[in-house]
Amino acid sequence: MTTRRLTMAQALIQYLLNQFVERDGVETPFFAGCWGIFGHGNVAGIGQALQQYADQFRYYQARNEQAMVHASIAYTKTKNRLQTFACTSSVGPGALNMVTAAAVATVNRLPVLLLPGDIFAERLQSPVLQQLEAEWSQDVSVNDCFKPVSRYWDRLNRPEQLIASLPEAMRVLTSPANTGAITLALPQDVQTIAYDYPAALFGKRIWHIPRNRPDLGSMAHAIALIKSSKQPLIVAGGGVHYSDAYEALRLFAENAGIPVGETQAGKGALPYNHPLNLGGIGVTGTSGANILAREADLIIGVGTRYSDFTTMSNAAFQNPQVQFININVAEFDAYKRDAVALIGDARVTLEELAGALQGWHTSETYQGRAQTYNLEWDAEVSRIYNFEHGPLLSQGEVIGAVNTLSKPHDVVVNAAGSMPGDLHKLWRTRDPKGYHMEYGFSTMGYEIAGGLGVKMAAPEREVYVMVGDASYLMLNSEIPTAVQEGMKIIIVLVDNHGYASIGGLSKAVGSDGFGTKYRYRTESGQLDGDVLPVDFAANAASLGAVVFRASNKDELANALLQAQALDQTACIVVETDRSQRVGGYESWWDVAVAEVSENPAVQKARDDYEEAKQKQRQFV
Repeated sequence: MTTRRLTMAQALIQYLLNQFVERDGVETPFFAGCWGIFGHGNVAGIGQALQQYADQFRYYQARNEQAMVHASIAYTKTKNRLQTFACTSSVGPGALNMVTAAAVATVNRLPVLLLPGDIFAERLQSPVLQQLEAEWSQDVSVNDCFKPVSRYWDRLNRPEQLIASLPEAMRVLTSPANTGAITLALPQDVQTIAYDYPAALFGKRIWHIPRNRPDLGSMAHAIALIKSSKQPLIVAGGGVHYSDAYEALRLFAENAGIPVGETQAGKGALPYNHPLNLGGIGVTGTSGANILAREADLIIGVGTRYSDFTTMSNAAFQNPQVQFININVAEFDAYKRDAVALIGDARVTLEELAGALQGWHTSETYQGRAQTYNLEWDAEVSRIYNFEHGPLLSQGEVIGAVNTLSKPHDVVVNAAGSMPGDLHKLWRTRDPKGYHMEYGFSTMGYEIAGGLGVKMAAPEREVYVMVGDASYLMLNSEIPTAVQEGMKIIIVLVDNHGYASIGGLSKAVGSDGFGTKYRYRTESGQLDGDVLPVDFAANAASLGAVVFRASNKDELANALLQAQALDQTACIVVETDRSQRVGGYESWWDVAVAEVSENPAVQKARDDYEEAKQKQRQFV
């Protein structure tokens, strides 16, 4: 048997170099490179290997371990999960910084390979710097924290274990149903140990991404359900994007006359102005989508996991006879809501359903209602875009300016706070990839790193990162990375002086925004003094961005046009009125309110809460 003598780290990089995926006859290298921050847990192993193979496998330098995984997640989401990155960190705190982002990947079903350094396998040096000792076991490190947030986890205590572990890691990474964060914990001494690896391990491996078709019996059941329905509604989720099912969804919806509501992950499945597109559905949805969801007798979920924001905490679907058909590659999601489970690829499943339903469609009256709701919502968006609030802009006006001045193929990126709800309602998506939202985990700090990842995946597109001041303060570290890599992003930093989203929620539950504003502490002991004088523009400039300040619509429009003309990262800082919020539009979200309180506002909120709870349904 032919062998190659390599360190474990060198063998790992050589293996990753030769992994490819293929779907629909298109072959792509699966790894676009490796992000990393070096420390004593990986510099002599993975660090040495990356240097040795730098001309073959590109290394990207990050400033924060969590951020580099966010960038990788955004990249693979833009690439429809057909390409991703590896991410390496040192042992201890560097590794733990990746845990939050690992959960982001797994919750959103997005592949990323994590390579945290680990403690010495030989244990002679124990305890080493940054080691968390356990009194009950020698075989534990902080990397065990990755287990609940990984779809595959392994610790390689011998160099030859790589041979068995890597194919398993790739199997899960390339699985449409089971993908997520993959963690291979690498003891720092083992990374440097040489072994005679079989040369076959480094041969080119092509992983075929299948388009599985559902069971024929289940298909027949689903077709019968659709034909017997009067008011069916499609809920388009992220699976529409990952399977590249846009055209299949459009033809299915048009031919059958079925309206479409979009989840956060599914937004862009249809253009915003398609007459059957009701827009966002659920807590952050439109009035038309939520009205038809309430009345629907059949829900056809396409690639959705039915989060509480999509289902309004299971209060969205009120028809006592409502039934569900779920098209999903994952059995776990397909069977939710006691549905007829069509376990398969979204695109081919929709194509087969469309073929079987030729000649059948909903009534003209029902389709006309959807078209009316679409036009009415577009008028509402225009009203909010041109609200003329003053003196401070509303967040809706800021979104309107960015949307209006961006090009159809440009991308808006966001993740957490009040912005996701407003964008879900208000952003007019003209291109399937024009809307990039991390709302599976709603991770503050994702935005700038995510915008960088999107730009790396689609350098031909302008990328607008819309971020609140709170998220910006949490994780702005990748501005220098964008500058270093020559990856231009336009950051629109909305300064609303604190946690505006939770401030609004706090008011809704009777707590008057307690603890959510960025203000000085006063003699009263409360945070109710003047607004903190945080100079976001100066901060962004110090990190390498070209900075603009805007205080009204004209200044914002001018700043956007100037930023577009640049070839480098820009940051536009605009102060907004946090009290001017976009409405709820037939929606509700279950956030439990204190059952007893001395505060009359809390008491009133509890009464309203108990009344709203009556609308919830218990689905299997």
